[in-house]
Amino acid sequence: MSSTVELTKENFDQTVTDNDFVLIDFWASWCGPCKQFGPVYEKAAEANPDLVFGKIDTEAQPELAQAFGIQSIPTLMIVRDQVAVFAQPGALPEAALDDVIGQARNLDMDEVRQSIAQAEAQGRQGAQPDGSGPAE
Repeated sequence: MSSTVELTKENFDQTVTDNDFVLIDFWASWCGPCKQFGPVYEKAAEANPDLVFGKIDTEAQPELAQAFGIQSIPTLMIVRDQVAVFAQPGALPEAALDDVIGQARNLDMDEVRQSIAQAEAQGRQGAQPDGSGPAE
């Protein structure tokens, strides 16, 4: 039995809301590096039964890939407490994946939320109310 969950637009929000630690592998069946990363991801899922390991087939779920601005696959994303704390394209070797999971486990989510709030506050300060800011 697979220890990963197939994520779709129908179950994505609930999965991320119901679980405080979700790893997401954006992949496609035609992608060679995705096929290489698959067994590494499955092994990590088996080694971390307390975490939710999701997979998003970008061919079947283009809206989800688009919503996260996925440009290349595979891309690994980690969501803790409904906050994306890690996102990186490329097939990670086993040791690197274990390291990333360990780092994500050790994050202080209060600090993460605080830094997000500070960044959002700075972003609001930088916007010109009359629209005379830098042109895009």
